[in-house]
Amino acid sequence: MPRSLNLRQVEIFKAVIEQGTVSRAAESAFISQPAASKLLVQLESDHGLTLFDRHKGRLIPTAQALRLYEEIDRIFAGVRQVESAIAFIKREEQSRLFVGVIPALAGAFIQRATMQFLDQNPDVYCSIESLSSQWVAEYILNRKLDVGLVSSRVDNPYLVTEPVMEHNLICIMPPDHPLSGLDVIRPEHLDRTPLISFQPGSYTGQKIEKIFDSYSIDPNIVLTAAASPTVCEFVAGGLGISLVHPLFVAGMEGRIAVRPFEPGIPFDFLLCYLRDARSAHLISRFVKETKAVAARQIDEVKKGWGSLV
Repeated sequence: MPRSLNLRQVEIFKAVIEQGTVSRAAESAFISQPAASKLLVQLESDHGLTLFDRHKGRLIPTAQALRLYEEIDRIFAGVRQVESAIAFIKREEQSRLFVGVIPALAGAFIQRATMQFLDQNPDVYCSIESLSSQWVAEYILNRKLDVGLVSSRVDNPYLVTEPVMEHNLICIMPPDHPLSGLDVIRPEHLDRTPLISFQPGSYTGQKIEKIFDSYSIDPNIVLTAAASPTVCEFVAGGLGISLVHPLFVAGMEGRIAVRPFEPGIPFDFLLCYLRDARSAHLISRFVKETKAVAARQIDEVKKGWGSLV
């Protein structure tokens, strides 16, 4: 009964075929030439093969040897592919960042924040997915996402949350709107005024409804939308005015007028991630750059009080 195949025998056989001589094969395997020759003889005798013809001190591969080498080379190629896959998986964990973002910030703001992050971390691959706050948190807990931007509080002991930028909602309108002549917009100015709002069940929509109810305002809601880019585009198109967070107007420079709204309606966003996140160093950098972009956006909007942004 033939012995079990010895991997060391296979490695030496492969090296002899590739190197051409036993001495060079032994050198590449870091063993002595007699040890290499012994392994070859054992491979042949253990399995009843004639792998080499000996001619004047040289080893000439037989047809059996060449056929065996084809199979061995194919197997080793597969091993090399596995090694490459392992290295790729390690690189993925070190240089990939999966980001979840609510639809309200899925436009120009997340583009600016991510571009600044990538400018500082050019070797990182980013994936951006737009989801509701609930699903962003769920995906982070399931490790489908690394970090997320959400609008509602997330109460989970495994998640870390950090505020991005709290600010009162602002009023945006077409540049030629009658209310653009005012320095400050108040609830009574919006009574029966064509308004573009967010869907009633959304975080922003609920805050707007609450302030209208408290001041008995009856706005003329002409359109609702789930995403802030949609709201801003309809405002710029002249359909009506809206109340939004300053971060929503990223990318709308020159197309809308912006005014403060009083009384203030505080609104903030949160960055959340796992306490034991696998890409903690990348998440930390992303959080830093996102906060920096948010701060600049707020400053730009404040400079636009009384003028077009």
